[in-house]
Amino acid sequence: MSEQELPPWLKEQLARLQQLQQNLQAIMMQKQQVELEISETERALEELKKTTSEDVVYKLAGPLMVKSDRDNLIKELEEKKELSNTRTVVLGKQESRVKENLKEVENKINQMMHTAQGGSQSNKFNQPPQ
Repeated sequence: MSEQELPPWLKEQLARLQQLQQNLQAIMMQKQQVELEISETERALEELKKTTSEDVVYKLAGPLMVKSDRDNLIKELEEKKELSNTRTVVLGKQESRVKENLKEVENKINQMMHTAQGGSQSNKFNQPPQ
């Protein structure tokens, strides 16, 4: 069956399925980026905590490296890590919701296809099953 032969109700559900798959992929990519950011922040914190208050430390500010206060830098990195952890939780919840929606749409498509195949040939793909 070509795409032109698909009934409108099935085309609509397939488009919805594709959109949900794209959303899931985008969320998973964002989550992976945030997790990488957390990992980098943790490594920086570990190294920074090995230093003393008298040691000179620097931080990146765009393309520049500027002298910074160790304690303030630790505070900044811990806040950044906390914010990233919160973002990871939010993205995880979004991922779960989208996965649930994906399952629902897949089940709906399967149910519609099964019901349509059981109907008469004239009604087979013209109307959504009741």
